[in-house]
Amino acid sequence: MAHNIELGRRGEQVAADHLEARGMRVVDRNWRCPHGELDLVLRDGDCTVFAEVKTRTGPGFGHPFEAITAQKLARLRRLALAWCEAHEQPTARIRIDAVAVHAPSNGPAVVEHLEGIA
Repeated sequence: MAHNIELGRRGEQVAADHLEARGMRVVDRNWRCPHGELDLVLRDGDCTVFAEVKTRTGPGFGHPFEAITAQKLARLRRLALAWCEAHEQPTARIRIDAVAVHAPSNGPAVVEHLEGIA
């Protein structure tokens, strides 16, 4: 269990670094409410982006994006709404993105980013 938590934190940091290098700005991490948790909240111009990060060390459990089910997307929509209601930041547009981090133990991490998944 501790390994999975550490792997998830590493993946979220890799994802945040990747997205910041592409001009986004992290405004919140691991935000929690009764509905669940948002991994990363970012600003991309006038858009607030809610990024779900999935990290894997290898292909044994499938591609990271396979873990983002219809049920998970519905929860992300509820979480995005809850975050917007809880924060006093102007939000012209919102977007939900997915970030897959392939983080093998013997090499550099590789990031895939899908914009607007929901």
